[in-house]
Amino acid sequence: MKTISSPLAAHIAGEVTTLATCWKLTRRDSTVMGFTDHDADLVIGGVTYAAATGFTPSAVASNATLAVDNLEVEGMLSAGAITEPDIMAGLYDFAAIDIFMVNYADLTQGSLKLRRGWLGEVSLSRQHFVAEVRGLAQALAQNIGELFSPSCRASLGDARCKINLSGFTATSAVTTSADRQHFIASGLTGAAGIYTLGLVTFTSGANAGLSMEVKEHTYVTGTGGEVTLSLALPYAIAPGDTFSIVQGCDKTIGTCKAVFNNVANFRGEPHIPGIDKMLTTAGTRSSGVV
Repeated sequence: MKTISSPLAAHIAGEVTTLATCWKLTRRDSTVMGFTDHDADLVIGGVTYAAATGFTPSAVASNATLAVDNLEVEGMLSAGAITEPDIMAGLYDFAAIDIFMVNYADLTQGSLKLRRGWLGEVSLSRQHFVAEVRGLAQALAQNIGELFSPSCRASLGDARCKINLSGFTATSAVTTSADRQHFIASGLTGAAGIYTLGLVTFTSGANAGLSMEVKEHTYVTGTGGEVTLSLALPYAIAPGDTFSIVQGCDKTIGTCKAVFNNVANFRGEPHIPGIDKMLTTAGTRSSGVV
């Protein structure tokens, strides 16, 4: 049950209302941002809720069940508020969001809390974004457990894999870069493909602190290592940017044994018969062959 002050309840019950919806966004780096659908900025609790941001929420439905919320918030990308590079950099991943309603003509009446949760999936299109708001009941809808798979379910170097990455990590600096997805590092040595499916983490430059998977790694004699990332980074890659890069793992037991000598910690089931084997067996039985 939602609580609301008597003056605000009386105002909402009146024939004419002066209501505005506000959104308070708290990123994981503790940055707090405020937005409102009112035509002027509002200052509430020391936070300025900006009006010129084009935020629009979908309908907010409340019920007494544990059903997962399907609320979305959409808005326009702008240089002074939420930008596409910042979204791509993951700055808004799992940001906490509070949505509430106030009487903009009398902020002393308090607020009516509409929803609290976290940002989920964010989609981008033509200077416009749509962010999914996951409510508190979302955690209760998560599947807990693992499925059988022929490939390893651990991440290279994590607590289950137990590989010490120091022996499989190299550091270098960008020599040339044509865009945000490709670069060449003359100091990056090693056989072609050794870093394919690996991970690059930038330690300086505009992308410092950001990581991205490696789609393809090649080595050109006299040029150095050429790296193609799985996705474009949010910010430009510049010559001199330093990075660390970890060798790739294709999650197969063959690579685990030949490259990392870590079969004892392999987290997959490579010898379980697959669908093809089951179909073959079923076909043999149906034909009357034993």
